[in-house]
Amino acid sequence: MKRKWGDRPGARYIRDVSGLTTIIFHLMPKRTESEVYLADKIDCTELVKFIEKKNAEHDNYKTTIFHCFVLAVARMIKERPGMNRYVQGRRMYERDSISLMFMAKRRFADYAEESFMQVVPKDTDTIDEVSHQIYGDVREARKHEHSTGGMDATIDAFAKIPRFLLMLVFRFIRTLDFFGRVPKSLKEGDSNYSTVLLSNLGSIKGPAVYHHLNNYGTNSIMITVGTLHKEEMLMPDGTRQLRDVLDYGATIDERIGDGFYFVRSLNLVKYIFAHPELLDKPLAEPSGYEY
Repeated sequence: MKRKWGDRPGARYIRDVSGLTTIIFHLMPKRTESEVYLADKIDCTELVKFIEKKNAEHDNYKTTIFHCFVLAVARMIKERPGMNRYVQGRRMYERDSISLMFMAKRRFADYAEESFMQVVPKDTDTIDEVSHQIYGDVREARKHEHSTGGMDATIDAFAKIPRFLLMLVFRFIRTLDFFGRVPKSLKEGDSNYSTVLLSNLGSIKGPAVYHHLNNYGTNSIMITVGTLHKEEMLMPDGTRQLRDVLDYGATIDERIGDGFYFVRSLNLVKYIFAHPELLDKPLAEPSGYEY
């Protein structure tokens, strides 16, 4: 797509926003004062069966619920591009690509370091490619107790600057951020510039929680995933069944869309979990979900 005036690196300037939306950008210029929260649960019964069958096909790596959640969210954003928008400098932009990030503990210990993991899915990706990448990246990170480069090393370098100088540095960086001029080297691997930031609290047997957004960067969606558990659910036919259920909590910048769009988008994730065979299809292939 040809670039136009006002577009930014990796994103297109959305010009046809309503007058009310434009005013909201000025009434609520900060992302943290525009947060909306959603807590919900997903029936994973069919997905669990899908994963068991998938893992029986290979033993060099294991597909997990979280891997499937990452790809389901990516498919949702691909099909619902309004979820790939952000507000920065009091204007709205839509990204050219999808990026999902999460943190991985290098060791399961109280003071063990964490490392950022990034997934930038391609249109041809299926659950096999995404699962293999996540498994490999996490395994590689856990070979070392400390960061070995990338964004982790950049953060460590900034942390060594004296406080008064660091305050001036970040005031300058925030100004660059407002105008979309932060250097690519500082944005690559930074979760603040991802489409979605995810937290797999289920991996440490934790519940889904609400997590705040940040005013810095472009990240407009934060999702936490809890622990898979058994729960009695009311089925469409009126019966009650014991099902495999996953809780999640989502925090979204309400300026990028409205509740109607958000709910429809998140319902698509539920649909994908109920029809996990979609995860074996390329990312760009439509789900067939009827809105």
